Amino acid sequence: MTLPNFLTIGAAKSGTTAIYTYIKQHPDIFMSTPKELRFFSYSGPYPKNLSEDYIHRGVTTLEEYQQYFKDVGTEKIIGEASPMYLYRPGTAEKIKKVIPNVKMLAILRNPINRAFSSYMHAIRDWRESADSFKSALDKEQDRIDAGWGMLWHYKNAGFYYQQLKRYYQIFNSDQIKVVLYDDLVLDSQALIKDVFTFLDIDQSFEPDTSSHPNISGFPKSNKFHEFMRKLFMQDNPIKRISRVLFPKSFRRQVMEKMREPNLEKRKMPQEVRNELIDVFHDDIINLEKLIQQDLSLWLK
Repeated sequence: MTLPNFLTIGAAKSGTTAIYTYIKQHPDIFMSTPKELRFFSYSGPYPKNLSEDYIHRGVTTLEEYQQYFKDVGTEKIIGEASPMYLYRPGTAEKIKKVIPNVKMLAILRNPINRAFSSYMHAIRDWRESADSFKSALDKEQDRIDAGWGMLWHYKNAGFYYQQLKRYYQIFNSDQIKVVLYDDLVLDSQALIKDVFTFLDIDQSFEPDTSSHPNISGFPKSNKFHEFMRKLFMQDNPIKRISRVLFPKSFRRQVMEKMREPNLEKRKMPQEVRNELIDVFHDDIINLEKLIQQDLSLWLK
């Protein structure tokens, strides 16, 4: 039975896709395809009366989970990356039961910026109906109560101290590696080398870190964004033909290449940022002590 000995557990919108893309290039690392299997965070039936647009589905059985690792060869590190693992209560306990000696990587981003990035992600993917970030935050608890997935838990997904504490209570600290998104942006090669050291594999290997996958943003042209939605998300002859001719991964790449030039970054309203600084203040202070890293910039 082949199971992972390495998991990237989160946090969402903090560079997990970039790290997955970079480390899977190492000859000693096998990472699952797709990236997010979400097996350990599955906790029961999905909501029946909720649109599929708002559900994050994943693997539900151990037997199915194993199938994603059937092609493992001589790689020393076998892994997958599901950001939901850090957030979902009960996940750490399930991991401990199935793969108790696993090594885990958490990459953390300023929770305020992470929340806004998650909102931009939902806008980008045509899955956010709120007309402003403030409005989306106001709707958050109602959406959580209705069973909406983690993407829309803009604020709640950012309490890292509460989330990481569960892992430190269950696992030995040397099984957990915490890195910061800021360091990934500053020097991706150095951060990846640090991850390779944690995994005890050849640190001299230098992956190509030139790509920046899963970029979020607001549409420059709403008309073009709406055209893209109809082309790729609604049923039409072009979409039906492409499904027959091309695999899903290729269709996704084409969509991203077409969509990306129409995206732009925008600043979060300062009054909303100030409110969120107050919301996250105590959790950030406690997180600093837990991971023994200076996070003072997150509160400015």
